[in-house]
Amino acid sequence: MNRQTVNVSTDWLLIFSCWFIATISTLGSLFFSEVMELTPCLLCWYQRIFLFPLPILLFVGLYPVDKQVVRYALPVATIGLLFSIYHCLLFFGVIPESLQPCSQGVSCKDANMVLFDVLPIPLLSLASFLAIIILLLMIRARIDK
Repeated sequence: MNRQTVNVSTDWLLIFSCWFIATISTLGSLFFSEVMELTPCLLCWYQRIFLFPLPILLFVGLYPVDKQVVRYALPVATIGLLFSIYHCLLFFGVIPESLQPCSQGVSCKDANMVLFDVLPIPLLSLASFLAIIILLLMIRARIDK
């Protein structure tokens, strides 16, 4: 196996990992709202806007392996991460309630935002976006070599 083949398979694996995380996160988000009937708050909707295109963008980058997918997916994931950081700061009370965008409908700090009474859903979003961004930055670092 030559160096070129190893690079392509590593690139494919990194892009696939991003796609897998984005797909599982999208399906999880849909499961929470459609099966568990948890109504998403305003910030959840904003995060979904930036999460839902990622599986499609990343899938297109898989066949054939296109490392340039980073140019399209990284900005989308970064904006989603910023919304999830803001959501987590609101959820954990770091940002005062007066700055909470969810004044009508479901609250961003609602008790339903905790999975299994332990894991906050906003934290899941943050972890997904952060993992995708780290993997995309790894791909970009390989491009710059």
